[in-house]
Amino acid sequence: MAPRVVAADTPGVRPGKLKVFLGAAPGVGKTYRMLDEGRRRARRGTDVVVAYAECHGRPHTEEMLEGLEVFPRTHRAYRGSTFTELDLDRVLARHPEVALVDELPHTNIPGGRNAKRWQDIEELLAAGIDVVTTVNVQHLESLNDVVEKITGVPQRETVPDEVVRRAHQIELVDMPAEALRRRMAHGNIYRPEKVDAALAHYFRVGNLTALRELALLWVAGRVDETLQKYRSEHGIGTVWETRERVVVALTGGPEGETLIRRAERIAALPRGLNYVRAGGTPISGGDLLAVHVARSDGLADASPAALAKQRELVESLGGSYHSVVGDHVPTALLDFARAENATQLVLGTSRRSWLSRLLAPRGIGEDTVELSGDIDVHMVTHERAGRGRRLPVPGRQLPHARRVAGPVAGLVLPALLTAVLANTRGTLSLTNESLLFLVTVIGVACFGGVVSALLASLTASLLLNYYFIPPSGQFTITEPNNALALAVFAVVAVTVAAIVDRSLRLARRAASATAEAETLSSMAGSILRGDQAVPILLERTRETFGMESAELVPRSDQETEPDDDADGLIKVPAGPDRVLVLRGRTLPASEHRVLTAFAAHLAAALDHTRLTEAAAEVEPVKAADRMRTALLAAVSHDLRTPLAAGRAAISSLRSTDVDFSMEEREELLATADESLAKLNRLVDNLLDMSRLRAGALTLHLQPTAFADVLPLALDTLYATSVPIESQGLAEICDVLADPPLLERVIANLVINAVRHSPDHQRVLISASSLGSRVELRVIDRGPGLRPEDRDRIFVPFQRLGDSDNTSGLGLGLALARGLAEAMGGTLTPEDTPGGGLTMVLSLRAAAAQEPAGQP
Repeated sequence: MAPRVVAADTPGVRPGKLKVFLGAAPGVGKTYRMLDEGRRRARRGTDVVVAYAECHGRPHTEEMLEGLEVFPRTHRAYRGSTFTELDLDRVLARHPEVALVDELPHTNIPGGRNAKRWQDIEELLAAGIDVVTTVNVQHLESLNDVVEKITGVPQRETVPDEVVRRAHQIELVDMPAEALRRRMAHGNIYRPEKVDAALAHYFRVGNLTALRELALLWVAGRVDETLQKYRSEHGIGTVWETRERVVVALTGGPEGETLIRRAERIAALPRGLNYVRAGGTPISGGDLLAVHVARSDGLADASPAALAKQRELVESLGGSYHSVVGDHVPTALLDFARAENATQLVLGTSRRSWLSRLLAPRGIGEDTVELSGDIDVHMVTHERAGRGRRLPVPGRQLPHARRVAGPVAGLVLPALLTAVLANTRGTLSLTNESLLFLVTVIGVACFGGVVSALLASLTASLLLNYYFIPPSGQFTITEPNNALALAVFAVVAVTVAAIVDRSLRLARRAASATAEAETLSSMAGSILRGDQAVPILLERTRETFGMESAELVPRSDQETEPDDDADGLIKVPAGPDRVLVLRGRTLPASEHRVLTAFAAHLAAALDHTRLTEAAAEVEPVKAADRMRTALLAAVSHDLRTPLAAGRAAISSLRSTDVDFSMEEREELLATADESLAKLNRLVDNLLDMSRLRAGALTLHLQPTAFADVLPLALDTLYATSVPIESQGLAEICDVLADPPLLERVIANLVINAVRHSPDHQRVLISASSLGSRVELRVIDRGPGLRPEDRDRIFVPFQRLGDSDNTSGLGLGLALARGLAEAMGGTLTPEDTPGGGLTMVLSLRAAAAQEPAGQP
C-alpha cells in the first residue's frame, strides 16, 4: 500500500475531486465521454460548466455541448498569432461545483500564471471545485520514451504521472485498433487531407495496439494501488490472487543471484505481458520483489556487498528491493509477503551442514512452509546447498530442540559413558575416568545451557561416586581428595555453562546491533540514491518494520507526547510539528531505537522538501535580480561608451573655436555615425531580448531568401579588416522566417565571427539543404571553443573568450538563438575543420509541409 502524507485542510474548504478519462490515442472519444459525464451530472442537478473543451470540429462531440454552460475563453497573442486558453480566473470567480477541462497535459500560451494546464486544474481543485479532464497515455511522463520508441513521434507535452495517479477516479476510454482506424477513415478524427498520412504513420495497427496495451496496463497498476489501500484500511491479511506477485528471500549469500533469476522466471510464467508499475517501469508477467530480513540472529555470512550486487540485479530485471526487520525470519518474510498481497515466495534450500541439521532439524524453510497458509512456497536448490554455514546462533533463547535435548543429554550421556567404562573396568585410572565424565558434562553444558549442565554434573557425579570411587556400589566418599574432585567437577561444569550462556547473550547483542546498523545503512543508501521524497521514505519505513500503514500527521495541540495504543498504533515524533504514525504489529523495544532513527530521517526529508520549495519560490526573484544586475553593469559601460564618443564628435562639429578641414569633418561624422549605429544595435538587442523573455515578440513568417537578407545584415556592420565572403546562397531554396529578425540573427552571427577572427582571415557564409531544413553556416578561423563552453556562449550578459571585452553586452549569440528558436529553427556551434568555430543556423524550408498524423 502506498503511504500518504496527511496535511491539514484549509478551514472551510473541501479539496475538489479529480476524474480523468484516459485514452490510448487521439480519437477514442475522451472529450465526448467527458461532456457526457457533465450532462449526466447536470441532469442530477449539479452545477456544471464547460471551462474548456476542444472538439476539433467533430460534429458529434460538438452536439454534446448543447444544454451545458460553456465558459468563454481568454485570448492571448503569441508570435504574431492569437490563441484561446482556459480563463482560470473567471472559473474561480464563478466557482461551479464541477468544471470540465479538456487536455490535461496542454502547455499554456505565455501570459498566464501557470505554464501547464494541469497546474490550472490543481488551483481549481484547491478551491474546492471538482474537475473532469482528459489525457492520452502517450502524454504520461514515465511512458514518454516508450511511446516514442513505438511510434517514432516525440511527445513534447507531458504530465507527471503523480498528477494523474492522485485522481479520485480514472476511467479508461478504450477502443480496438481496427475500430479507431475506421473512425479515422470516415473522417471522424482528422480532416480528410490528413487521413491517409495518419493511417500510414501514427495510426498503424501495431502502434495503436501497443498504445492500447500500455493504457490498459497503466490503469491496471492504478487499480492495484487502490486495492492495496483498501486491503490495508480494512485489515485484510489474506492473499487475493488478483495478480501474480513473487517475493524472493535474500540472505546475502552467494546463492542470491540464482534465486533472483529463478523468481523472475516464475513471475514471467502466468502471462507473456508487461505490467507497468506506477513509476512507469515495465516488468514481466507479475511483480518481482526481493526482500532481505535484518534479524537479531542473522546469518554469519551475510555480505553487504553481495546484497548490493543482488539489489542491482533485481532492479535491472524490473523488480524492487526491500529490507525488513524481524526477530523470526519466517514470520517477517510472510508478514511482508501478505502486506504486498504476494502469491508466491521463493526460498533457497538450506546451506547448513548435516551436523547443523542434526543438532537443529528445523530450519527457516520448514517453518516458512508450515506458516505460509495461502502463499505458495518454492524451495529452490542451488550450488551452495548443504555446503555449510556456522552452527545456528541462538536468539533470545535456545531453540526449542536444544532446550528439550539438553536435559535429556544430561541424563543419557553420563549413563552411556558409565556403561562403556563399566565394561572396561581396570583399563583406566580413576583420574582418567573422572576426566571423561568432566568432558561429557562440558559438552552438555555447551549444548544445553546452565540447567542441562547442572543436571549433567549431578548425574555424572552420582554415577562416578557409585560405580568408580571406592567403596564402589555405595554413595560414600572415604578419601578427602575424591570429595574435592567432585566439588571441582561440579564447579567446572557450572562455570562452563555460565560462560556459554554469557557468550550467547553477547552474541545476541552484537547481532542485534549489526541488524540495526544494516537497516540504517539501507535507509542511508536510499537517501544517497536520491530517494528523499517523503512518500518514498514512508513506504521504506512501512516495509522495514512490516506494518500495515505509515503516515505523517500534524501534531495537534493536545498531543504533546507520543503514545502507543494497545491495537498496534505506534506514534513517534518526526520534527516539531509532525508525528510518524504506524499501524500494525507491536514493536519490541529493540526496534523502537531504529524506528526513532527512521523518524529523524523523515523529519530531515520534510525540512529538505520545505527548503527546496522555498528555494524554488525565491529562484525567479534571484534570476530577475541577476538579470537586472548584469543589465545595469552592462549599461553602465557599454551604452555609455558609444554615447560619449558620438556626443564628443557632434560637439566638436558644432564648435566654432576650431576650423576643421573637410577630411576632419568627414572623420568626425563617421565617428558619430558609427557610435550611434553601435548604440542603436545595443538598444535593439536589449529590447528584443526583453520581448523574447516576456513572450511578446511578434513574428511574420514568410518565404525568405538568404541571398536577399545577407546584404542588409552586412550593411549594419562597421568597418573591419576581416573579409566576409558568401557562397551557395543564391542557389538555395527559401526558408520560412521573419525577414527583419533573420537579418538580426545573421548580423549577430557575423559580428561574433568577425570579432574572433584574426586580421585578414576571411569569414565564410555558406548554405545547404538537408531534407526539409536549410542550414546557414557562418565559419571563422578564430581560436575555436571548448566543448564545455558550447552552452555558456548563449547565456546573456557574458562575453566568453572575446578578445575585446570592452564593447558589447554579450547578448548577440543569446539573442540570435532566441530569435532562431522563435522562428522554429535551431542554432548550434560546431568545430571548423582546421581550427575555428562554425555557427549552424537551421530553418524550415518554405516548401516543406508539416507531416500529418501526429497528434
